[in-house]
Amino acid sequence: MDKPPAEHQVRIFRAGEFQSDKHFYPRVLNAHIHPLVRFFFQLTNDRIAERFCHLHPEVHRDAVRAVLQQKMRWFRWGGADLFPTTNEQGQRQIVLIETNSCASGQKSMPPVHDNLDQAGYHAMLKRAFLPLLKKRGLPRGGLAVLYDKNEMETSGYAATMADLTDEPVYLVPCFDKVEDRPVRFTADRVLEIRTPDGAWLPIRACFRYVTQRPWNRIPPFTRTEIFNPIAACLAGGRNKMLAAKAYDLYNADLARTGLSIRLPETIWDVQLPEVPLWVQRFGGKAVVKNPYSNAGQGVYTITNQDELDAFMALEHSYDRFIVQALIGNREWSSRSRDGRLYHVGTMPDKKHRIYVADLRFMVASGEDGFFPVAIYARRAAQPLTEELKGDCSSWDMLGTNLSKRRTDGGWDTEDERLLLMDARDFNKVGVGMDDLIEGYLQTVLSLTAIDRMTERLRTKKGNFRMRFFKSLNPDAALAAEICS
Repeated sequence: MDKPPAEHQVRIFRAGEFQSDKHFYPRVLNAHIHPLVRFFFQLTNDRIAERFCHLHPEVHRDAVRAVLQQKMRWFRWGGADLFPTTNEQGQRQIVLIETNSCASGQKSMPPVHDNLDQAGYHAMLKRAFLPLLKKRGLPRGGLAVLYDKNEMETSGYAATMADLTDEPVYLVPCFDKVEDRPVRFTADRVLEIRTPDGAWLPIRACFRYVTQRPWNRIPPFTRTEIFNPIAACLAGGRNKMLAAKAYDLYNADLARTGLSIRLPETIWDVQLPEVPLWVQRFGGKAVVKNPYSNAGQGVYTITNQDELDAFMALEHSYDRFIVQALIGNREWSSRSRDGRLYHVGTMPDKKHRIYVADLRFMVASGEDGFFPVAIYARRAAQPLTEELKGDCSSWDMLGTNLSKRRTDGGWDTEDERLLLMDARDFNKVGVGMDDLIEGYLQTVLSLTAIDRMTERLRTKKGNFRMRFFKSLNPDAALAAEICS
């Protein structure tokens, strides 16, 4: 059984305790944001819409403005992993890979404003979280931050929340596979946390950074205001299966506006014996995903028979998978209905090596609509090669996630592959202003699709539509995990 490290105890943060060196990577503390990125963060949504529509005359301007001005009901903050790609005709586009409901990014983002130490922590909580505290019907109680990883950022949120509210904020571990958690829910779904003195305290609102199967210990909808609710994870924020369906449904609604969420071709509800058939359908190269994993876990790049055989030999916890077109190099990518996509990659280094790099875009939705919160990039461990060799792992060339699971259940970060949006790293990523605008819009569209799916999973009385969810996501193993 995984146990949290001894230092992970409930902690109390009070106003005035924010310390930058505890909530940002050391590299970020000494970094200066790139002028182009700073300029992007200072653009209004109207100016962003104007520029996007100028380059995409097929898109309705009013539709873009309406999308950016939306106030999300459930999925109020999240991050998207995006790949800058091109095709065989040399047409560049930003492609969405997945959306995360508890997204990292604050600790990796140089401050946009030099005089605000709390940077994106302050912006997101003030504009997206604090308005929720004014809602009617919240239970009486305190404020908390729940987490199961990334203590550097979650403690930053707790310290900033204490400053903004001028009341104590509890930083509470909520780990999977731990029996005596300091977290419980009452019969009417009010969150209670066990304080350091052993008393149980009701919580009226909390910020959630619980990422590992959060639905097995937190109900989908609660009376306590949870930012974001677990239903948003099940609707696509931590469920790639339902996310793919949410994107498809939303794209159908967007068809007349010219907008769309751009994705690699995706096949969902694939049972294990069917995986080789779909890999063959993509020309022997594909990505197979456990739909409910995150942090780079449960994602398998298949480029040859050995990698496929290794995947098929694994023990799997769930019944269904996603098979997706693989974005590789120009000489080896999946054959899909939309042709081949391949990575733009980083600028060549002094040895002429190009690496796969993604963009993580974090956004939030407040009273005035969406706004960007943080951006960073991550490169793969090994450079792209023009030919696939038998002794080369495709994951080392294509996998960009920095999280690495330890044998004790904890997490390490390979931050040497992190690319900041600063004057030193940004030029290596090989993107410009219009790529940032396109990435922002793709992220906003993905959050909107999942928010709409979340609404579909809620009854008029505020309960979770379990039967409907099972029909959309027919995976008995997942359904059995959902906390009622």
